[in-house]
Amino acid sequence: MNVLVIGSGGREHALAWKISQSPLLGNLTIAPGNAGTAMLGTNLSLAVTDFKAVRDTLMEHHIDLVVIGPEAPLVEGMSDFILQQPELSGVRVIGPVKAGAMLEGSKDFAKAFMFRHHIPTARYRTFNAAELAAAKEYLGEFRPPYVLKADGLAAGKGVLICPGRQEAENELQAILAEAKFGQAGSKVVIEEYLDGIECSVFVLTDGKSYLLLPSAKDYKRIGEGDTGPNTGGMGCISPVPFADAAFMRKVEDRVIRPTIRGLEADGIPYCGFIFFGLMNCGGDPFVIEYNARLGDPETEVVIPRVKSDLLRLFMAAADGKLSGESVEVSDEYCTAVMLVSGGYPGDYEKGKEIIGLQDTQDCLVFHAGTAVKDGKTVTQGGRVLAVTSLASSMKEALRLSYRNAEKISFENMFYRRDLGKDLEKYITDTP
Repeated sequence: MNVLVIGSGGREHALAWKISQSPLLGNLTIAPGNAGTAMLGTNLSLAVTDFKAVRDTLMEHHIDLVVIGPEAPLVEGMSDFILQQPELSGVRVIGPVKAGAMLEGSKDFAKAFMFRHHIPTARYRTFNAAELAAAKEYLGEFRPPYVLKADGLAAGKGVLICPGRQEAENELQAILAEAKFGQAGSKVVIEEYLDGIECSVFVLTDGKSYLLLPSAKDYKRIGEGDTGPNTGGMGCISPVPFADAAFMRKVEDRVIRPTIRGLEADGIPYCGFIFFGLMNCGGDPFVIEYNARLGDPETEVVIPRVKSDLLRLFMAAADGKLSGESVEVSDEYCTAVMLVSGGYPGDYEKGKEIIGLQDTQDCLVFHAGTAVKDGKTVTQGGRVLAVTSLASSMKEALRLSYRNAEKISFENMFYRRDLGKDLEKYITDTP
């Protein structure tokens, strides 16, 4: 079976790494890929939202299954496009159609979906530019801090938590009146702040059945102690110590099953991943957000714990036969430390040579933003590498990740050194 993975980040490297282990695999192609994926298959230079180029690639390389990694092509309808092409009638697609991807593509759509299907989430209202005054007045319904969300995709920067009302009013002005987030901010969701600790849960679904994947907790803030601006993710840990069997039963009963049933009830076909961003509020799960794909860097700790043949599961999902499958998961902890470019998440320089990759041991290094230039591996993004380790304890997995992070260097490299500190209180058997 010939497979195309669309995307260029750590998520796509991790997926390609796992797919490459399947005995069912023929040829593996990644578009556009990075320096890491180039070691697993064939990279092709194309834009992830260039539908025509993807169609031509599928035909030229005789692709049987395509895995769409990032959110932008899903929200723009790439799955629909592929499935509607007569010449691509035999191609399986992992990634929801546009209607399903709206769970991520529109915060307003997602909140309305949750309320309609009685899925626990924060109270909210949605406002457009003509309703700016009403939006500012609605802030009075809540105590601070205030949560503001741009309705559309805003490259991970569209969620603001404002400690005071004046700041929240200023941000509403910037988003709705001054187009701070462009078209993504044409509408704003204002919602109640939920106090708790976050975690992420993932499923692979064919729209009727689902397989539960390992839980994970990522670290969004650039600075230690969860300070500074949000990023795409500075690291991740799986499993989440507080997401025990009792909590996960609540997640399945109150969140996952109602979501799958809700999609069916709304007539929305769905084949692919659903990411549930959850807040654990006193032992009860509330949905903060949906993603219509795997997260990054969550993928870099979730996929290494999956022992089953991922390509086999993809085929079953695409064929609507997931009910007959199961997923085997390692009992080990998996941790990822993200190495980022200096200046990220603001302006940063690219093209910095990466030294020491060959010196790492007892870990996996997933490339998130790299390229090959003049035979050398260089930085190509803000988040550059995810140093991933597996071990019997969280403490040991983190020790391995940090030890190997120290062996890698590039100009102005930075990483957080406090991952997992907030989880230690939930672990009673830490060595």
